[in-house]
Amino acid sequence: MPSTPLSPEKQAQAQELARAIRAATEAEVEELARTLVATDDTHPFGATEFAVRDLAPKIAAKALEQHLARKKTATAAPA
Repeated sequence: MPSTPLSPEKQAQAQELARAIRAATEAEVEELARTLVATDDTHPFGATEFAVRDLAPKIAAKALEQHLARKKTATAAPA
């Protein structure tokens, strides 16, 4: 999916969000790198593939958490 051009304000928001996502997912990215480096090059699939696939949704969830944390979600009290 091609990236949509952003206004300068939105680009700044995207860069701020990217920094927050990097910080929030640092441990998972480190674990991903360690898993890949520790893998025998002749067996990149199997257990390694499953370990990598287990980390991907964790990274995505933390990215969404960071995005939602920046949204203003105030709701009015019920009448």
